[in-house]
This record gives sequence, C-alpha cells and structure tokens, in this order.
Amino acid sequence: MRRVLDASALLSGASFDGELFTTPEAVAEVRRHGSTPQLDATLALKVQVLTPSKEALGAVDSVARETGDIARLSPTDRGLLALARSLAATLVTDDYSIQNVASRLAIRYETIVEPGIREVVHWRHRCTGCGKFFEEPITECPICGSSVRTTRARAREESSPRSLRADSTRRHGPR
Repeated sequence: MRRVLDASALLSGASFDGELFTTPEAVAEVRRHGSTPQLDATLALKVQVLTPSKEALGAVDSVARETGDIARLSPTDRGLLALARSLAATLVTDDYSIQNVASRLAIRYETIVEPGIREVVHWRHRCTGCGKFFEEPITECPICGSSVRTTRARAREESSPRSLRADSTRRHGPR
C-alpha cells in the first residue's frame, strides 16, 4: 500500500508498511521540530520525498475553497493532499482539515492517534454585524466593517468520510 505521511506521522515514531512518501515541506517541518537519528534514517532509507504537480495542487485548492478549508490548510498540507491524490495513496494524518478535504477528493486516509473526522463539513465566513456570509476567508466585512467569524455548516455532499478511512480501527504506535 502507498502512504503519504504528514509531519505528525513522521514525528509519531510509528512504523508504517508499504511504499512511503512525503513532501519537501513536510520534511522541513519535521526538521524544525527537531529530528532524531532514527527519524533521519527513516527519511533517508524508507521515505521518498516528492513534489506534487501544479495540476494536483490546483485541484486541492479548488476543493479546499469549496469546503472553506483553504485558510486552514498550510502550503505543506496542500502539498501532501496533492501528492496523495497524484499517487492514489492513503494519506496518514491527524489533521481534521486535511481529512475534510481528503474526503471530498476521495483520498483515503488513516489516523495516527486522533479518532478522525465524523462528518465532512463546509466552512463559511459570517459577519458578526450584518450577518452576510462570505465564501472566502476575510477578517473585516466590506459592507459594515464588523469582524467576520468562521461558521460551520454541514456539507451538501452525502458521502460519508468514514467510508474513505483506510482502516478505522487501526491505530499506529511505536513498535
């Protein structure tokens, strides 16, 4: 099985089977948190570091805008999603925003420690003054000048994110 590992998966100390991949940005994130000799060996010998295509990144950005997760995803998160999509791989992550977008992109995912998302959500942005909704994240309402808050609404899609989980009972741990 092909797996794309995010920084939390790499830092978890868990052992993963199959072909393992990550992005240069995820490796840089891991190095910022402090690397160990064991992690360095894993990265050097077991994990292939690849850069996703611009087309795959565009598809991720499009769906992330639809769900309202675009402001919640870092460039690293977007790259991991794009790589998993390009490789038809399972994404290993505890990040709920990544899982939300992965579900909409039909990318399978595994969690490490956290239980994972229960439902796909759509995020919108609502003015606290006039109540207007905005699809793109902004901090100040252009109509009345009040602050804009992120609000959660159920996604219009009927697909269950649990059906996209690679194995909902599996939890990784140090071996």
